[in-house]
Amino acid sequence: MAFQPRSTEGLGKSFNTSKGPSKANSNQGSSQGFQSKAAENISASPGSLDALVEQIADAVRQKLLNQGVPLQTQASAQTSEVQPWQRLLHQGADRIGHTGESPFQPHLLNGDHELAAKIDHTLLKPDATREEIQRVCEEARKHNFATVCVNSTYIGLVAEMLKGAQTKPIAVVGFPLGAAATATKAFEAREAVRQGAQEIDMVINIGALKGRDYALVLDDIKKVVEASHPYGVKVILETSSLNDDEKIIGCALSKAAGAAFVKTSTGFASGGATADDISLMRRVVGPEMGVKASGGIRTYEDATKMIAAGANRIGASASVAIVMHAKNGKTSTTGKKDEKVTTDPSKKDKPYKNSLY
Repeated sequence: MAFQPRSTEGLGKSFNTSKGPSKANSNQGSSQGFQSKAAENISASPGSLDALVEQIADAVRQKLLNQGVPLQTQASAQTSEVQPWQRLLHQGADRIGHTGESPFQPHLLNGDHELAAKIDHTLLKPDATREEIQRVCEEARKHNFATVCVNSTYIGLVAEMLKGAQTKPIAVVGFPLGAAATATKAFEAREAVRQGAQEIDMVINIGALKGRDYALVLDDIKKVVEASHPYGVKVILETSSLNDDEKIIGCALSKAAGAAFVKTSTGFASGGATADDISLMRRVVGPEMGVKASGGIRTYEDATKMIAAGANRIGASASVAIVMHAKNGKTSTTGKKDEKVTTDPSKKDKPYKNSLY
């Protein structure tokens, strides 16, 4: 049965274990009315979805234990060292959602500087040149973007150019397919950190997630998290390739593996970020993790819509156009860069055709 958005149908089937019914199944009971009631409660009450996600997480955890995968218990987690998301919280509180009494208050955006501080200024096209990378770093320093996000081949250059700046260098890993071997991803992450990366954006093993090989997905993320220590990891789900059931499971596994963020898209697939996906991801991971919207975000309106839906980080290559809109309106209606908002107008008609960035 195909998963219907905002419905509980199919969730129990996704988590059947070989050792009896999961909590997700047993809690459904025999009543046919449970699913419709739960679906109604999900849309009406965030708490009801929280409870459902806990059931799903328990079911995933039990299935992985049945497969012999070692998992950290809640008790041991409470006594363990500071988690990656907590480290990010200390480095930049509002980027992880700590903005006052509530850990996550998505509608609070006080001024252009706060928007810029939530943006990962991104250049990931395969034909990016050294000069373009340098230009992006200069733009990031000027506008005080949160980070500069690049392929790992350029991370050393970016780290050098951002020395002394509040903008952090970050690298993508297993990008854009997520299909590399786990050891390869871990090596790439470790090498990127050695060269100066202070965050890692990894692509989830999409095929393993869709094939319900949750042990592989969890181990893949955990190995990259370990290799990236002491820095945080964002897990790119590639939401346009997933149904809602798979998005929920991907978020749950990312959280269980110790990732700091979940992220929508690479920008190289069939679709990018949507407000519905951001809202779903935020409700699944709660206030303890970051949620990054990326792929197709080209305007100020796009960015603020994602933040209102629950994102506390934005990935975009049109970052300058986005912040310039708020300052003096110097952006086109499509949000694409032009001579008014970029230092390299010769590139305006040469976008990488397969990228949403």
